[in-house]
Amino acid sequence: MIIAKFLFVIIAGYLIGSIPFGVIIGKRFAGVDVRNYGSGKMGTTNVLRTAGKKAAVIVSMLDILKGVAAVVVAGLIIRDDFLIVGNIGLGMVVSQVCAALAAIAGHNWPIFLKFRGGRGVLTFFGGLIALCPIAAIFGGEVLLISAGLTRFVSFGSIAGVVGSYAVLLPLTMLNGFSMVILVYALIGAVFIIIMHKDNIKRLMDGKERKFGEKSEVRITNNDKE
Repeated sequence: MIIAKFLFVIIAGYLIGSIPFGVIIGKRFAGVDVRNYGSGKMGTTNVLRTAGKKAAVIVSMLDILKGVAAVVVAGLIIRDDFLIVGNIGLGMVVSQVCAALAAIAGHNWPIFLKFRGGRGVLTFFGGLIALCPIAAIFGGEVLLISAGLTRFVSFGSIAGVVGSYAVLLPLTMLNGFSMVILVYALIGAVFIIIMHKDNIKRLMDGKERKFGEKSEVRITNNDKE
């Protein structure tokens, strides 16, 4: 029974993450598909560049809420159920981590948009807010400070998720925080760094767009044909 519940919370997390708030709000405020501009993603930064500050604030809150919701739903479904598989215990926290990671995957590859979504940064932080608020706050501060000083949101995002993992290391080893949450932060950080590989290349080449710059229309293969 608990295995069926685990599968359900993972699917639920993915579907929650797949809700394309960036595209919905972008069309509502600017009448455009934000994925046709700038980075081609549906995240807050691209929404800001194409649909304005108000739209970006709404999208950022909703994308964070996706991560929170996935964790909350998993906790409500699993509750006190527990299963031992080998040396691994499957309980509520493990289910919440699985649901949060599924939400990030859903945001990045949403089934409702033919798997063309965002990078998962705010959904990652949403999951971490529900799992370990202190790590989320620390990582969020690193993100804001790094992005503010450099004006590169991509750099700030990478620094923020790495900072979240870094602060969880001593909290886990010295203060008894759950190892499962540390695993979430590690997998999430690696996941998001990989999703930023194009930004990393542009940063190294000195071609990355800075915060506040407008997005240009993307030229797709269909446009070229």
